[in-house]
Amino acid sequence: MTAPDRPAYQLYSQQGKAISYSKLLKQAAEADVVLFGELHNNPICHWLELQLTKDLYALKKEQLVLGGEMFETDNQTALADYAQGRTTDKEFAKQARLWPNYPTDYRPLVDFARANKIPFVATNAPRRYASLVAHQGLAALDTVTAANKQLLAPLPLTVDLTLPGYKAMLDMMGGSAHSTQATGNNPHGSTAPSDAAANFARAQAIKDATMAHFINQSWQQGKTVLHYNGDYHSKNFEGISWYLRQQRPNLRIFTISSVELSPIDKLPADKAGLANAILVIPADMTKTY
Repeated sequence: MTAPDRPAYQLYSQQGKAISYSKLLKQAAEADVVLFGELHNNPICHWLELQLTKDLYALKKEQLVLGGEMFETDNQTALADYAQGRTTDKEFAKQARLWPNYPTDYRPLVDFARANKIPFVATNAPRRYASLVAHQGLAALDTVTAANKQLLAPLPLTVDLTLPGYKAMLDMMGGSAHSTQATGNNPHGSTAPSDAAANFARAQAIKDATMAHFINQSWQQGKTVLHYNGDYHSKNFEGISWYLRQQRPNLRIFTISSVELSPIDKLPADKAGLANAILVIPADMTKTY
């Protein structure tokens, strides 16, 4: 008796048709921005991110720019100094707030950038400001200094709480969106569940908008920006993608969404349409943490 093959992943198109890695690479190379929605603890995501980075660099050379959620904008100098070979790995670890899984999951990407002098952009909002919004609402950002506001998306920020991704957050936390769009918080500072839920979604939005802003700033005609982010920040063409389109409607954005399923030989109907390409990984895949 022979055991069946054990593929580590399968790629699907937005329509749910199985596609090859070569097809994904071709589509990514033709895009202005590639949003790779990863599962932060999934080794296949991190391995495929590295393969795509290497292959895009082979095609694009100096026209490739990298960016990542896992680096916050106030750590840009530390990231650039390391990626350009001006500091050591020990110095970088002291200067930047690195995620616990950086050594195993993200250092290979940064070291590849360093070896090939590829620009690497820190795109995520500093966590202290996302936390401020989560606790006090967007109006709390008015207290941030003008210099530090440069670390965020331009303010005031419009957040559409009716977008499915943000609405799902509201529903999960027992809140509800009372209006189509909101730029601030409850003026009375209420801590009712709906306000807490709304501020949680707005904190997600300040991250999405900031990542989109710095991706947009780093893109130029002819370049491809390959951005690594948690899947929730770009699936269903929302989050980062939505904010990018507000800034530059004609930008060619190619999204990749990652899901864990068993079996992986067929994409369920409810997973089709998550992104331009869907990366399906066995549900029992080992984790990096």
